[in-house]
Amino acid sequence: MTDAQTETEAPDDDTDEAFGITERIVSDVIDAIDARNVEDINALLDPLHPADIAHLIEVIDVRPRRELLELWKGVDGEVLSELDENLRQEIIDLMQPAELAEAMRDLDSDDVVDLVEYLDQQQQEAVLDALSPTDRVVVEKSLTYPEESAGRHMQVELVRAPEHWTVGDTIDFLRSDVVLPDQFYHIILVDPRLKAVGYVTLGRVLSHPRDTPLKDLIEDTFRTFHVSQDVEEVAQAINHYHMITAPVVDDNDRIVGVITIDDAMAFLEEEAEEDLLRLAGVGEGSLSDRVMETTKQRAPWLAVNLGTAILASLVISLFEDTLSALVALAVLMPIVASMGGNAGTQSLTVAVRALATRDLTGSNVWRVIRREVLVGLINGLIFAVVMGIVGVVWFGSPMLGLVIATAMVINLVVAGLAGTGVPIILDRLNIDPALASGAFVTTVTDIVGFFAFLGLAAVWLL
Repeated sequence: MTDAQTETEAPDDDTDEAFGITERIVSDVIDAIDARNVEDINALLDPLHPADIAHLIEVIDVRPRRELLELWKGVDGEVLSELDENLRQEIIDLMQPAELAEAMRDLDSDDVVDLVEYLDQQQQEAVLDALSPTDRVVVEKSLTYPEESAGRHMQVELVRAPEHWTVGDTIDFLRSDVVLPDQFYHIILVDPRLKAVGYVTLGRVLSHPRDTPLKDLIEDTFRTFHVSQDVEEVAQAINHYHMITAPVVDDNDRIVGVITIDDAMAFLEEEAEEDLLRLAGVGEGSLSDRVMETTKQRAPWLAVNLGTAILASLVISLFEDTLSALVALAVLMPIVASMGGNAGTQSLTVAVRALATRDLTGSNVWRVIRREVLVGLINGLIFAVVMGIVGVVWFGSPMLGLVIATAMVINLVVAGLAGTGVPIILDRLNIDPALASGAFVTTVTDIVGFFAFLGLAAVWLL
């Protein structure tokens, strides 16, 4: 076999992933940190994208992470903005105020606001002092808006053009010495009062003759959002209408900023991740959290789960005589509760996600509940037949098979109802359904499952 063939059949580790860092890069960086070789650290990290550097910082342990920050002075604002929020604060605490201010100097306004809001007073002042007077006013103004509002998350860097301009006027303006954002996709058309009346994509501007009025090129997806509007609503609108830029306006409908599609998608991804973690009862934890911090996040929900388990046990204790008389019930009892719990979790996951995306509304809530109950009924009938046969074959008792079959149907119907109904009720009460639904649904399916199975057994078998 030739050397060329060997090279072809043994691919480089660095090509194993389509993007991001490889295990080899992580290993090489850790080796360079252990050797305190600043030159090798720079050679390894400088070519990487800020998102990849942030990922690398997140996956290495605390000791090499701190040594890396001592040796490598390449942590800039873009790296900080890509870091997990919990780890970001740890990194910021290790940086000097002047170093921190320098790192944030060239960021867009929305990224600066996102980072500054997590800083203490001394760090905030250092960063704000490093900004130009105009940028400082912009950041301080953004910080006055509510935390989850469009005004807090918008960037003020945008391109405006009077509504009466032509393509030629716009091109001449863009080629002048005016300061433009590093990246932009739309030119916002405004009237003399700076009220946004539409927007035009750069592609349409460049593909039409110079005498074409900009008004003729306005996109039909144009709509504006108020500075106080929930940023999650704005992000969902961007996704729903396939927008690239969402103009943000003040009380007088004057354009004051924009939210771009990359920020919207990042926000929706973050919200989806939070919902997933909350459904599992682990809050907003991440792999970089410390042991005690993670313990504190999870312990309360384990305590809630313990309480609901005690409730289910109390139901079981009501049928001690029934269980003593027929040991087979103790063998089959967990099956009913487990099937109900899984069915409830399925309905719960669908309902929570639909509420988060606003697909589940007052207009279709009863149809969705009816669907989940019917799905539970059909699945209950299917698995009731299976468990009825198991009860007859395993224990030779047709009545035992009928008991578990009936209990299975009851619990899966209730699971569909609870899995959909509980998150809807919690949402109506302004309680996060992703955070609290799981414990309630599990409690309902356990209690109903045990009560139905043991209660029917007490009536029909004894």
